[in-house]
Amino acid sequence: MNKRLGVLTGGGDAPGLNAVIRAVTRSALRQGWEVIGFLDGYAGLIENRNVILTSNYISGLLHRGGTILGSNNRDNPFHFPVPSEHGIEYRDMSDQAVANLKSNNIDCLIAIGGDGSLAIAHELAQKGARVIGVPKTIDNDLPATDQTFGFDTAVTTATDALDKLHTTAESHHRVMILELMGRDAGWIALVSGIAGGADIILIPEIPWQLDNVIAKIKERQNEGKHFSIAVVAEGVKDPTGKFVVRQHIPTAHTKIRLGGIGPVLAQLIEETTSIECRATVLGHLQRGGSPSASDRVLATRYGVKAAQLAMDGQHGLMVCLKGQDIESVPLDLVARGTRTVPPDSQLVQTARALGICLGD
Repeated sequence: MNKRLGVLTGGGDAPGLNAVIRAVTRSALRQGWEVIGFLDGYAGLIENRNVILTSNYISGLLHRGGTILGSNNRDNPFHFPVPSEHGIEYRDMSDQAVANLKSNNIDCLIAIGGDGSLAIAHELAQKGARVIGVPKTIDNDLPATDQTFGFDTAVTTATDALDKLHTTAESHHRVMILELMGRDAGWIALVSGIAGGADIILIPEIPWQLDNVIAKIKERQNEGKHFSIAVVAEGVKDPTGKFVVRQHIPTAHTKIRLGGIGPVLAQLIEETTSIECRATVLGHLQRGGSPSASDRVLATRYGVKAAQLAMDGQHGLMVCLKGQDIESVPLDLVARGTRTVPPDSQLVQTARALGICLGD
């Protein structure tokens, strides 16, 4: 019997997932291995729902967004929802997940995901499963890698939105605010804000004050610039120091769903200055669409490296980008916190040198 790799995509979707699946499969098939794709993240592994990935199955995937295998950010094998006579109960189904890997003769599972999905992968590895992790998130907030695939496409989408907001802001002499994803990290907001010519960028890593934001807007008015563009990350706290929460989800890996700081900031600016202000929440547009060329290449390199490690008999690792090279690190490193923007980083210094207000 041929040796087999398993692959699944977990957590939120991101441009480039299909590119990883394609790279893993093509690399393995060329070495005489088979590849089994588990459907809908860890749910497919627990319920043994899978497909055999052939050369024809993965044809035409490189430019496609989303994931042909499906994904979710709810089904944790160690806390899995199971229907019962009392409604939904949560049980530890991790033994079933490991058993299904064995029954399908999977030599190594390649788990593509963010912090939650890779933390689960590490827990499965501790139960004896052979696992290789591939870092994915548009937020770019995973430790032990210089960049995750999906990030570049999200930044490109946000920058395009800022280009469009510029024209309407200038026409109507408004303050236009763009709220972006990122959770506790401000990477998308900072990079797209610089690329999109924002005047104000607020990120979770740098505390801000409303007076400083207002001062920047008035400074521009005094210079004859009767519009301003502000970018704000969803994880930025309001002036009272509280997160703006859109939804509470007790059963999810991330218990709160952030969102709404953009409209809050718009209202504060209007109340303080009487300047017309509009907020746009870009939301899931940042997750969708065809991956950028950069993300296609990075995702492909990750997939090839993951397959090579697995076929070489290595496991318990996560592939990563270090400088210009694809390397690997112990999988448990992903559980060691969030990679946030250093307040004294060169990117922050670049923004300050341009006169961009960071709120502090």
